[in-house]
Amino acid sequence: DEAMRIQRGRDEVKVMIRYPESERRSLGNIESMRIRTPAGDEVPFSRVANVEIGRGFATIERADRQRIVSVTGDVDQKITNADEVNGVLRNEIMPALMAAHPGLRYTMEGEQKQQAESIDSLKHGFALAVLMIYVLLAVLFKSYIQPVIVMSAIPFGLVGAMWGHILMGLDLTLISLFGVVALTGVVVNDSLIMIDFINRARRGGMSARQAIVESGVRRFRPIMLTSLTTFAGLTPLLLEKSLQAKFLIPMATSLGFGVVFATSITLVLIPVGYSLLTDFKVRLGVRDDLDMTGPNEAA
Repeated sequence: DEAMRIQRGRDEVKVMIRYPESERRSLGNIESMRIRTPAGDEVPFSRVANVEIGRGFATIERADRQRIVSVTGDVDQKITNADEVNGVLRNEIMPALMAAHPGLRYTMEGEQKQQAESIDSLKHGFALAVLMIYVLLAVLFKSYIQPVIVMSAIPFGLVGAMWGHILMGLDLTLISLFGVVALTGVVVNDSLIMIDFINRARRGGMSARQAIVESGVRRFRPIMLTSLTTFAGLTPLLLEKSLQAKFLIPMATSLGFGVVFATSITLVLIPVGYSLLTDFKVRLGVRDDLDMTGPNEAA
């Protein structure tokens, strides 16, 4: 109970009275409690009141001056995963609770919050990685369009990573997304090899169409071997059953399957894209610095 208030400088201090800690540790202390009557006598607590045992709050937690309740749980990975559980909470359970209790608000904390922050950071990192790849390729090729052709293999690498997770029976996790970011820097290698060969051949006097066909013939084996050896190097990790390896398997799946799928598409996509770019320049009458032949022959 509040006994009085004392002014101490600019602060007002409340003086509270309560039982000593040694006399309020258990329910048994209530029975031995003595109550002082108006006449000054002390009588047992049971003479003046009845005790009912019920449920109450052991502690009241607050955040930003709001009363909060933290709900935690462990997920049985054999039955479901965290994303499905959180989906049920957001779409079914929490809307019903908020409708039954106006003013109720909720937020996803813990691992869910950390994952959201990591994904947000990953988005910025992915955008920065793509920008840096484009800048480096633009400087190398001295062109604004050819880097786009090279980077057109990146989306197909993402498709391959997703199909890899489906074939392996894995869920798409945050570690998988880290593998996808690393994949963007790997899948452009095969495209880079083909475009560089075409440019060198055209500087040597070869026509655009002939250079495109020759790049497919000359670079098929190096490209395939590079991709297959990359996948072969990741295979032991993909087949590993130990607990330590399971943490890295999603990343290896994104890299391995993404590289293989993107390579098969690159062998067709890059020649077609380069050929379309060349034909487009010819139609516009734009002179290509790489072209050492006449416009008709280049077309």
